Amino acid sequence: MDCDRSFRVDPEQLQRRFRSLQRAVHPDRFGQRPPKEQYYSEQHSSLINKAYQTLLNPLSRGLYLLELSGVEPAQETDCDADSAFLMEIMEINEKLAEPKNKDNLEEVENLIKVKQEELTRKVTAAFEKDDLQEAKKLLAKMKYFANLEDKLKAKKIPS
Repeated sequence: MDCDRSFRVDPEQLQRRFRSLQRAVHPDRFGQRPPKEQYYSEQHSSLINKAYQTLLNPLSRGLYLLELSGVEPAQETDCDADSAFLMEIMEINEKLAEPKNKDNLEEVENLIKVKQEELTRKVTAAFEKDDLQEAKKLLAKMKYFANLEDKLKAKKIPS
């Protein structure tokens, strides 16, 4: 995607680059080309989509940067999260387990959003200081909130 190796990205610039690359290799442009070129077009288009989605999302972007630096991301089983953090996650999970309540869901949604923004700022600072171990710990916490966000989305789907 021709980006700097940095956690901080300009979403508008990233989107412009994504669209430019997709215009160049999109399979629709290769419909009348030989099968080999069609195949390469499909493969490149898929890779560009994956790269864009990875770089657009702070959690996946951070995990990718750790991988590029040779740092294994924290696994759920080896998270050394403090007990206050784990209690906070448990309390949010309990709120999500309660019967559907619009006000309750909005409260949880706002809380998750605020926490993700806060963690994103901290991860940005950790990467800018080249503190990969701190970034790794913070990204592990972001995973918890991403899981909560997924549960929230599932709860909001009408059944």
